[in-house]
Amino acid sequence: MRTTIGIIGGGPAGLLLARLLHRAGLDCVVLESRTRAYVEQRQRAGMLEQGTVDALRECGAADRLEVDGLVHNGIELRFDRERHHIDFPVLTGGRTVTIYAQTEIVKDLIALQLADGPQLLFEAEAVAVERPESDTPVVRFVHQGREQTLTCDWVIGCDGFHGISRDTFPPAVSRTYEHDYPYSWLGVLADVPPSCEELIYARGEGGFALHSMRSSSVSRLYLQVPNDTSPDDWPDDRIWDELSARFTIDADWHLERGPITAKSVTPMRSYVHEPMRHGRLLLAGDAAHIVPPTGAKGLNLAVSDVRVLARALIELHRTGSAQLLDRYSELCLDRVWQATRFSYDMTRMLHTDPDGDAFEHRLQLARLRRITASRPAAAELAANYTGLPLPLPL
Repeated sequence: MRTTIGIIGGGPAGLLLARLLHRAGLDCVVLESRTRAYVEQRQRAGMLEQGTVDALRECGAADRLEVDGLVHNGIELRFDRERHHIDFPVLTGGRTVTIYAQTEIVKDLIALQLADGPQLLFEAEAVAVERPESDTPVVRFVHQGREQTLTCDWVIGCDGFHGISRDTFPPAVSRTYEHDYPYSWLGVLADVPPSCEELIYARGEGGFALHSMRSSSVSRLYLQVPNDTSPDDWPDDRIWDELSARFTIDADWHLERGPITAKSVTPMRSYVHEPMRHGRLLLAGDAAHIVPPTGAKGLNLAVSDVRVLARALIELHRTGSAQLLDRYSELCLDRVWQATRFSYDMTRMLHTDPDGDAFEHRLQLARLRRITASRPAAAELAANYTGLPLPLPL
């Protein structure tokens, strides 16, 4: 097979990139190792920055989002049995965020791709990227029981943290930065309307809790748990009791309960790979960086990468200039490190450190008090949460 741009990974990053390139007249092929059903059901993020919403609109994938997406004007911080609202439009000059599940984004993009788009192969497992330093890199992949090759002008690795793309980079040119946190998240989906209008970030006596949602009838909730936790350790009643305790405030509010339909444990990790380009192989999204979900940056960072990359590839195609493409890694990594910093700060401020002491506890409360008492501090949080500007005009 032969194409201009080979994309490894059919998650939101790979699918969005393919859609943006297709609309600009660039040929590409997407290789996804999993089945369509698996990809469409894979639970991930659901909070979209305005830039992510804009990108989906730009590629014609926002019809359902416009109807079903839940626009949020802020978040609520809870600590010391108090509630504090962070008003995004007031603090950022009108910016908001939107709740729309990643599963739905992927369904929308897949439907568009199959109806009118470049080739998308499911159950096509990339096993190697060869000659990335040459003008014609090759992706070897297995599809329908047979090994095949895809020759490209460019290869884009959107295959996540466990994909093959990043491992293709020679050790001599790779630098990695990693931090593991001493706790995990137990996440649950529940068939119950949300008990809040906006996300609640709570620092309770037992640790952190987050109340989010996937729709007006489905709640998504998280609990800080030890790293060695199994979902089986947490029966439904224990989950609801602990959530209620961590969300408790001195006001008339209670947590609605309902059937829990899914449970999973997510380790907390920060990871950045530099650079994001080697020859004609470029990384985007989780293939290059991982952030803890506290700051809701993972999906949005991937979309940011893709928007910069699409702009650079389109400029090369139309004008012959590789100026943006040559700066891709530099431009993206600046925003990646800012999001990594923000996610780290949010995580450390809201979680109970099992190795922490009373001094650390008081520092965390001081940080929260500063944000809720100071407009500049609240504005800094709001600016990062709603999304920093892209590193180039789009």
